[in-house]
Amino acid sequence: MTEMFYPVAVIGVISFVTWMLRAFPFLLFGSRPLPKTIQYLGKVLPPAIMTVLVIYCLRDTSFGQSPYGVPEAAACVLVVMLQIVRKNMYLSIISGTICYMILIRVF
Repeated sequence: MTEMFYPVAVIGVISFVTWMLRAFPFLLFGSRPLPKTIQYLGKVLPPAIMTVLVIYCLRDTSFGQSPYGVPEAAACVLVVMLQIVRKNMYLSIISGTICYMILIRVF
Protein backbone atom coordinates (compact mmCIF):
# COMPACT_ATOMS: atom_id res chain seq x y z
CA MET A 1 0.00 0.00 0.00
CA THR A 2 2.78 2.44 0.92
CA GLU A 3 4.77 1.75 -2.25
CA MET A 4 1.71 2.81 -4.26
CA PHE A 5 0.97 5.90 -2.15
CA TYR A 6 4.30 7.67 -2.69
CA PRO A 7 4.21 7.85 -6.54
CA VAL A 8 0.56 8.92 -6.47
CA ALA A 9 1.36 11.63 -3.90
CA VAL A 10 4.33 12.87 -5.96
CA ILE A 11 2.23 13.04 -9.12
CA GLY A 12 -0.50 14.84 -7.20
CA VAL A 13 1.87 17.45 -5.79
CA ILE A 14 3.54 17.99 -9.18
CA SER A 15 0.14 18.36 -10.85
CA PHE A 16 -1.06 20.86 -8.25
CA VAL A 17 2.12 22.97 -8.46
CA THR A 18 1.97 22.98 -12.28
CA TRP A 19 -1.67 24.02 -12.19
CA MET A 20 -1.00 26.76 -9.65
CA LEU A 21 1.91 28.15 -11.69
CA ARG A 22 -0.35 28.41 -14.71
CA ALA A 23 -3.30 29.84 -12.76
CA PHE A 24 -1.26 32.33 -10.71
CA PRO A 25 -1.12 35.13 -13.33
CA PHE A 26 -4.89 34.92 -13.84
CA LEU A 27 -5.51 34.96 -10.11
CA LEU A 28 -3.08 37.84 -9.60
CA PHE A 29 -4.17 40.11 -12.43
CA GLY A 30 -7.75 38.97 -13.03
CA SER A 31 -9.31 41.11 -15.72
CA ARG A 32 -7.01 44.09 -15.08
CA PRO A 33 -4.59 45.08 -17.85
CA LEU A 34 -1.09 43.72 -17.51
CA PRO A 35 1.58 46.08 -16.15
CA LYS A 36 4.03 47.52 -18.70
CA THR A 37 6.90 45.52 -17.18
CA ILE A 38 5.09 42.21 -17.71
CA GLN A 39 4.16 43.19 -21.27
CA TYR A 40 7.79 44.08 -21.97
CA LEU A 41 9.02 40.76 -20.54
CA GLY A 42 6.44 38.92 -22.64
CA LYS A 43 7.91 40.47 -25.78
CA VAL A 44 11.61 40.21 -24.89
CA LEU A 45 11.99 36.90 -23.05
CA PRO A 46 10.90 34.39 -25.75
CA PRO A 47 13.56 35.49 -28.29
CA ALA A 48 16.16 35.77 -25.52
CA ILE A 49 15.40 32.25 -24.28
CA MET A 50 15.56 30.85 -27.83
CA THR A 51 18.92 32.57 -28.38
CA VAL A 52 20.33 31.08 -25.19
CA LEU A 53 19.05 27.62 -26.20
CA VAL A 54 20.65 27.87 -29.65
CA ILE A 55 23.98 28.96 -28.14
CA TYR A 56 23.76 26.14 -25.58
CA CYS A 57 23.05 23.56 -28.30
CA LEU A 58 25.88 24.75 -30.55
CA ARG A 59 28.52 25.25 -27.82
CA ASP A 60 30.27 21.91 -28.44
CA THR A 61 30.26 22.11 -32.24
CA SER A 62 33.72 21.39 -33.58
CA PHE A 63 34.50 23.28 -36.78
CA GLY A 64 38.06 21.95 -36.85
CA GLN A 65 37.21 18.25 -37.09
CA SER A 66 35.06 16.24 -39.45
CA PRO A 67 32.11 16.83 -40.12
CA TYR A 68 33.12 20.48 -39.53
CA GLY A 69 29.75 21.51 -38.09
CA VAL A 70 27.86 20.70 -41.29
CA PRO A 71 24.92 18.91 -39.60
CA GLU A 72 24.46 21.73 -37.09
CA ALA A 73 24.76 24.47 -39.71
CA ALA A 74 22.41 22.73 -42.14
CA ALA A 75 19.80 22.16 -39.45
CA CYS A 76 20.04 25.79 -38.30
CA VAL A 77 19.70 27.09 -41.85
CA LEU A 78 16.68 24.83 -42.43
CA VAL A 79 15.01 26.03 -39.22
CA VAL A 80 15.59 29.70 -40.06
CA MET A 81 14.35 29.27 -43.65
CA LEU A 82 11.22 27.39 -42.59
CA GLN A 83 10.50 29.93 -39.88
CA ILE A 84 10.80 32.82 -42.34
CA VAL A 85 8.69 31.13 -45.01
CA ARG A 86 6.10 29.16 -43.03
CA LYS A 87 6.16 30.91 -39.63
CA ASN A 88 5.28 27.62 -37.95
CA MET A 89 7.37 26.96 -34.86
CA TYR A 90 6.49 23.27 -34.64
CA LEU A 91 7.29 22.60 -38.29
CA SER A 92 10.61 24.44 -37.97
CA ILE A 93 11.72 22.65 -34.80
CA ILE A 94 10.64 19.17 -35.91
CA SER A 95 12.16 19.58 -39.39
CA GLY A 96 15.43 20.90 -37.96
CA THR A 97 15.62 18.01 -35.51
CA ILE A 98 14.94 15.42 -38.21
CA CYS A 99 17.48 17.06 -40.54
CA TYR A 100 20.12 17.07 -37.80
CA MET A 101 19.46 13.45 -36.80
CA ILE A 102 19.75 12.27 -40.41
CA LEU A 103 22.91 14.28 -41.06
CA ILE A 104 24.74 13.06 -37.96
CA ARG A 105 24.10 9.50 -39.14
CA VAL A 106 25.31 10.26 -42.68
CA PHE A 107 28.48 12.23 -41.84
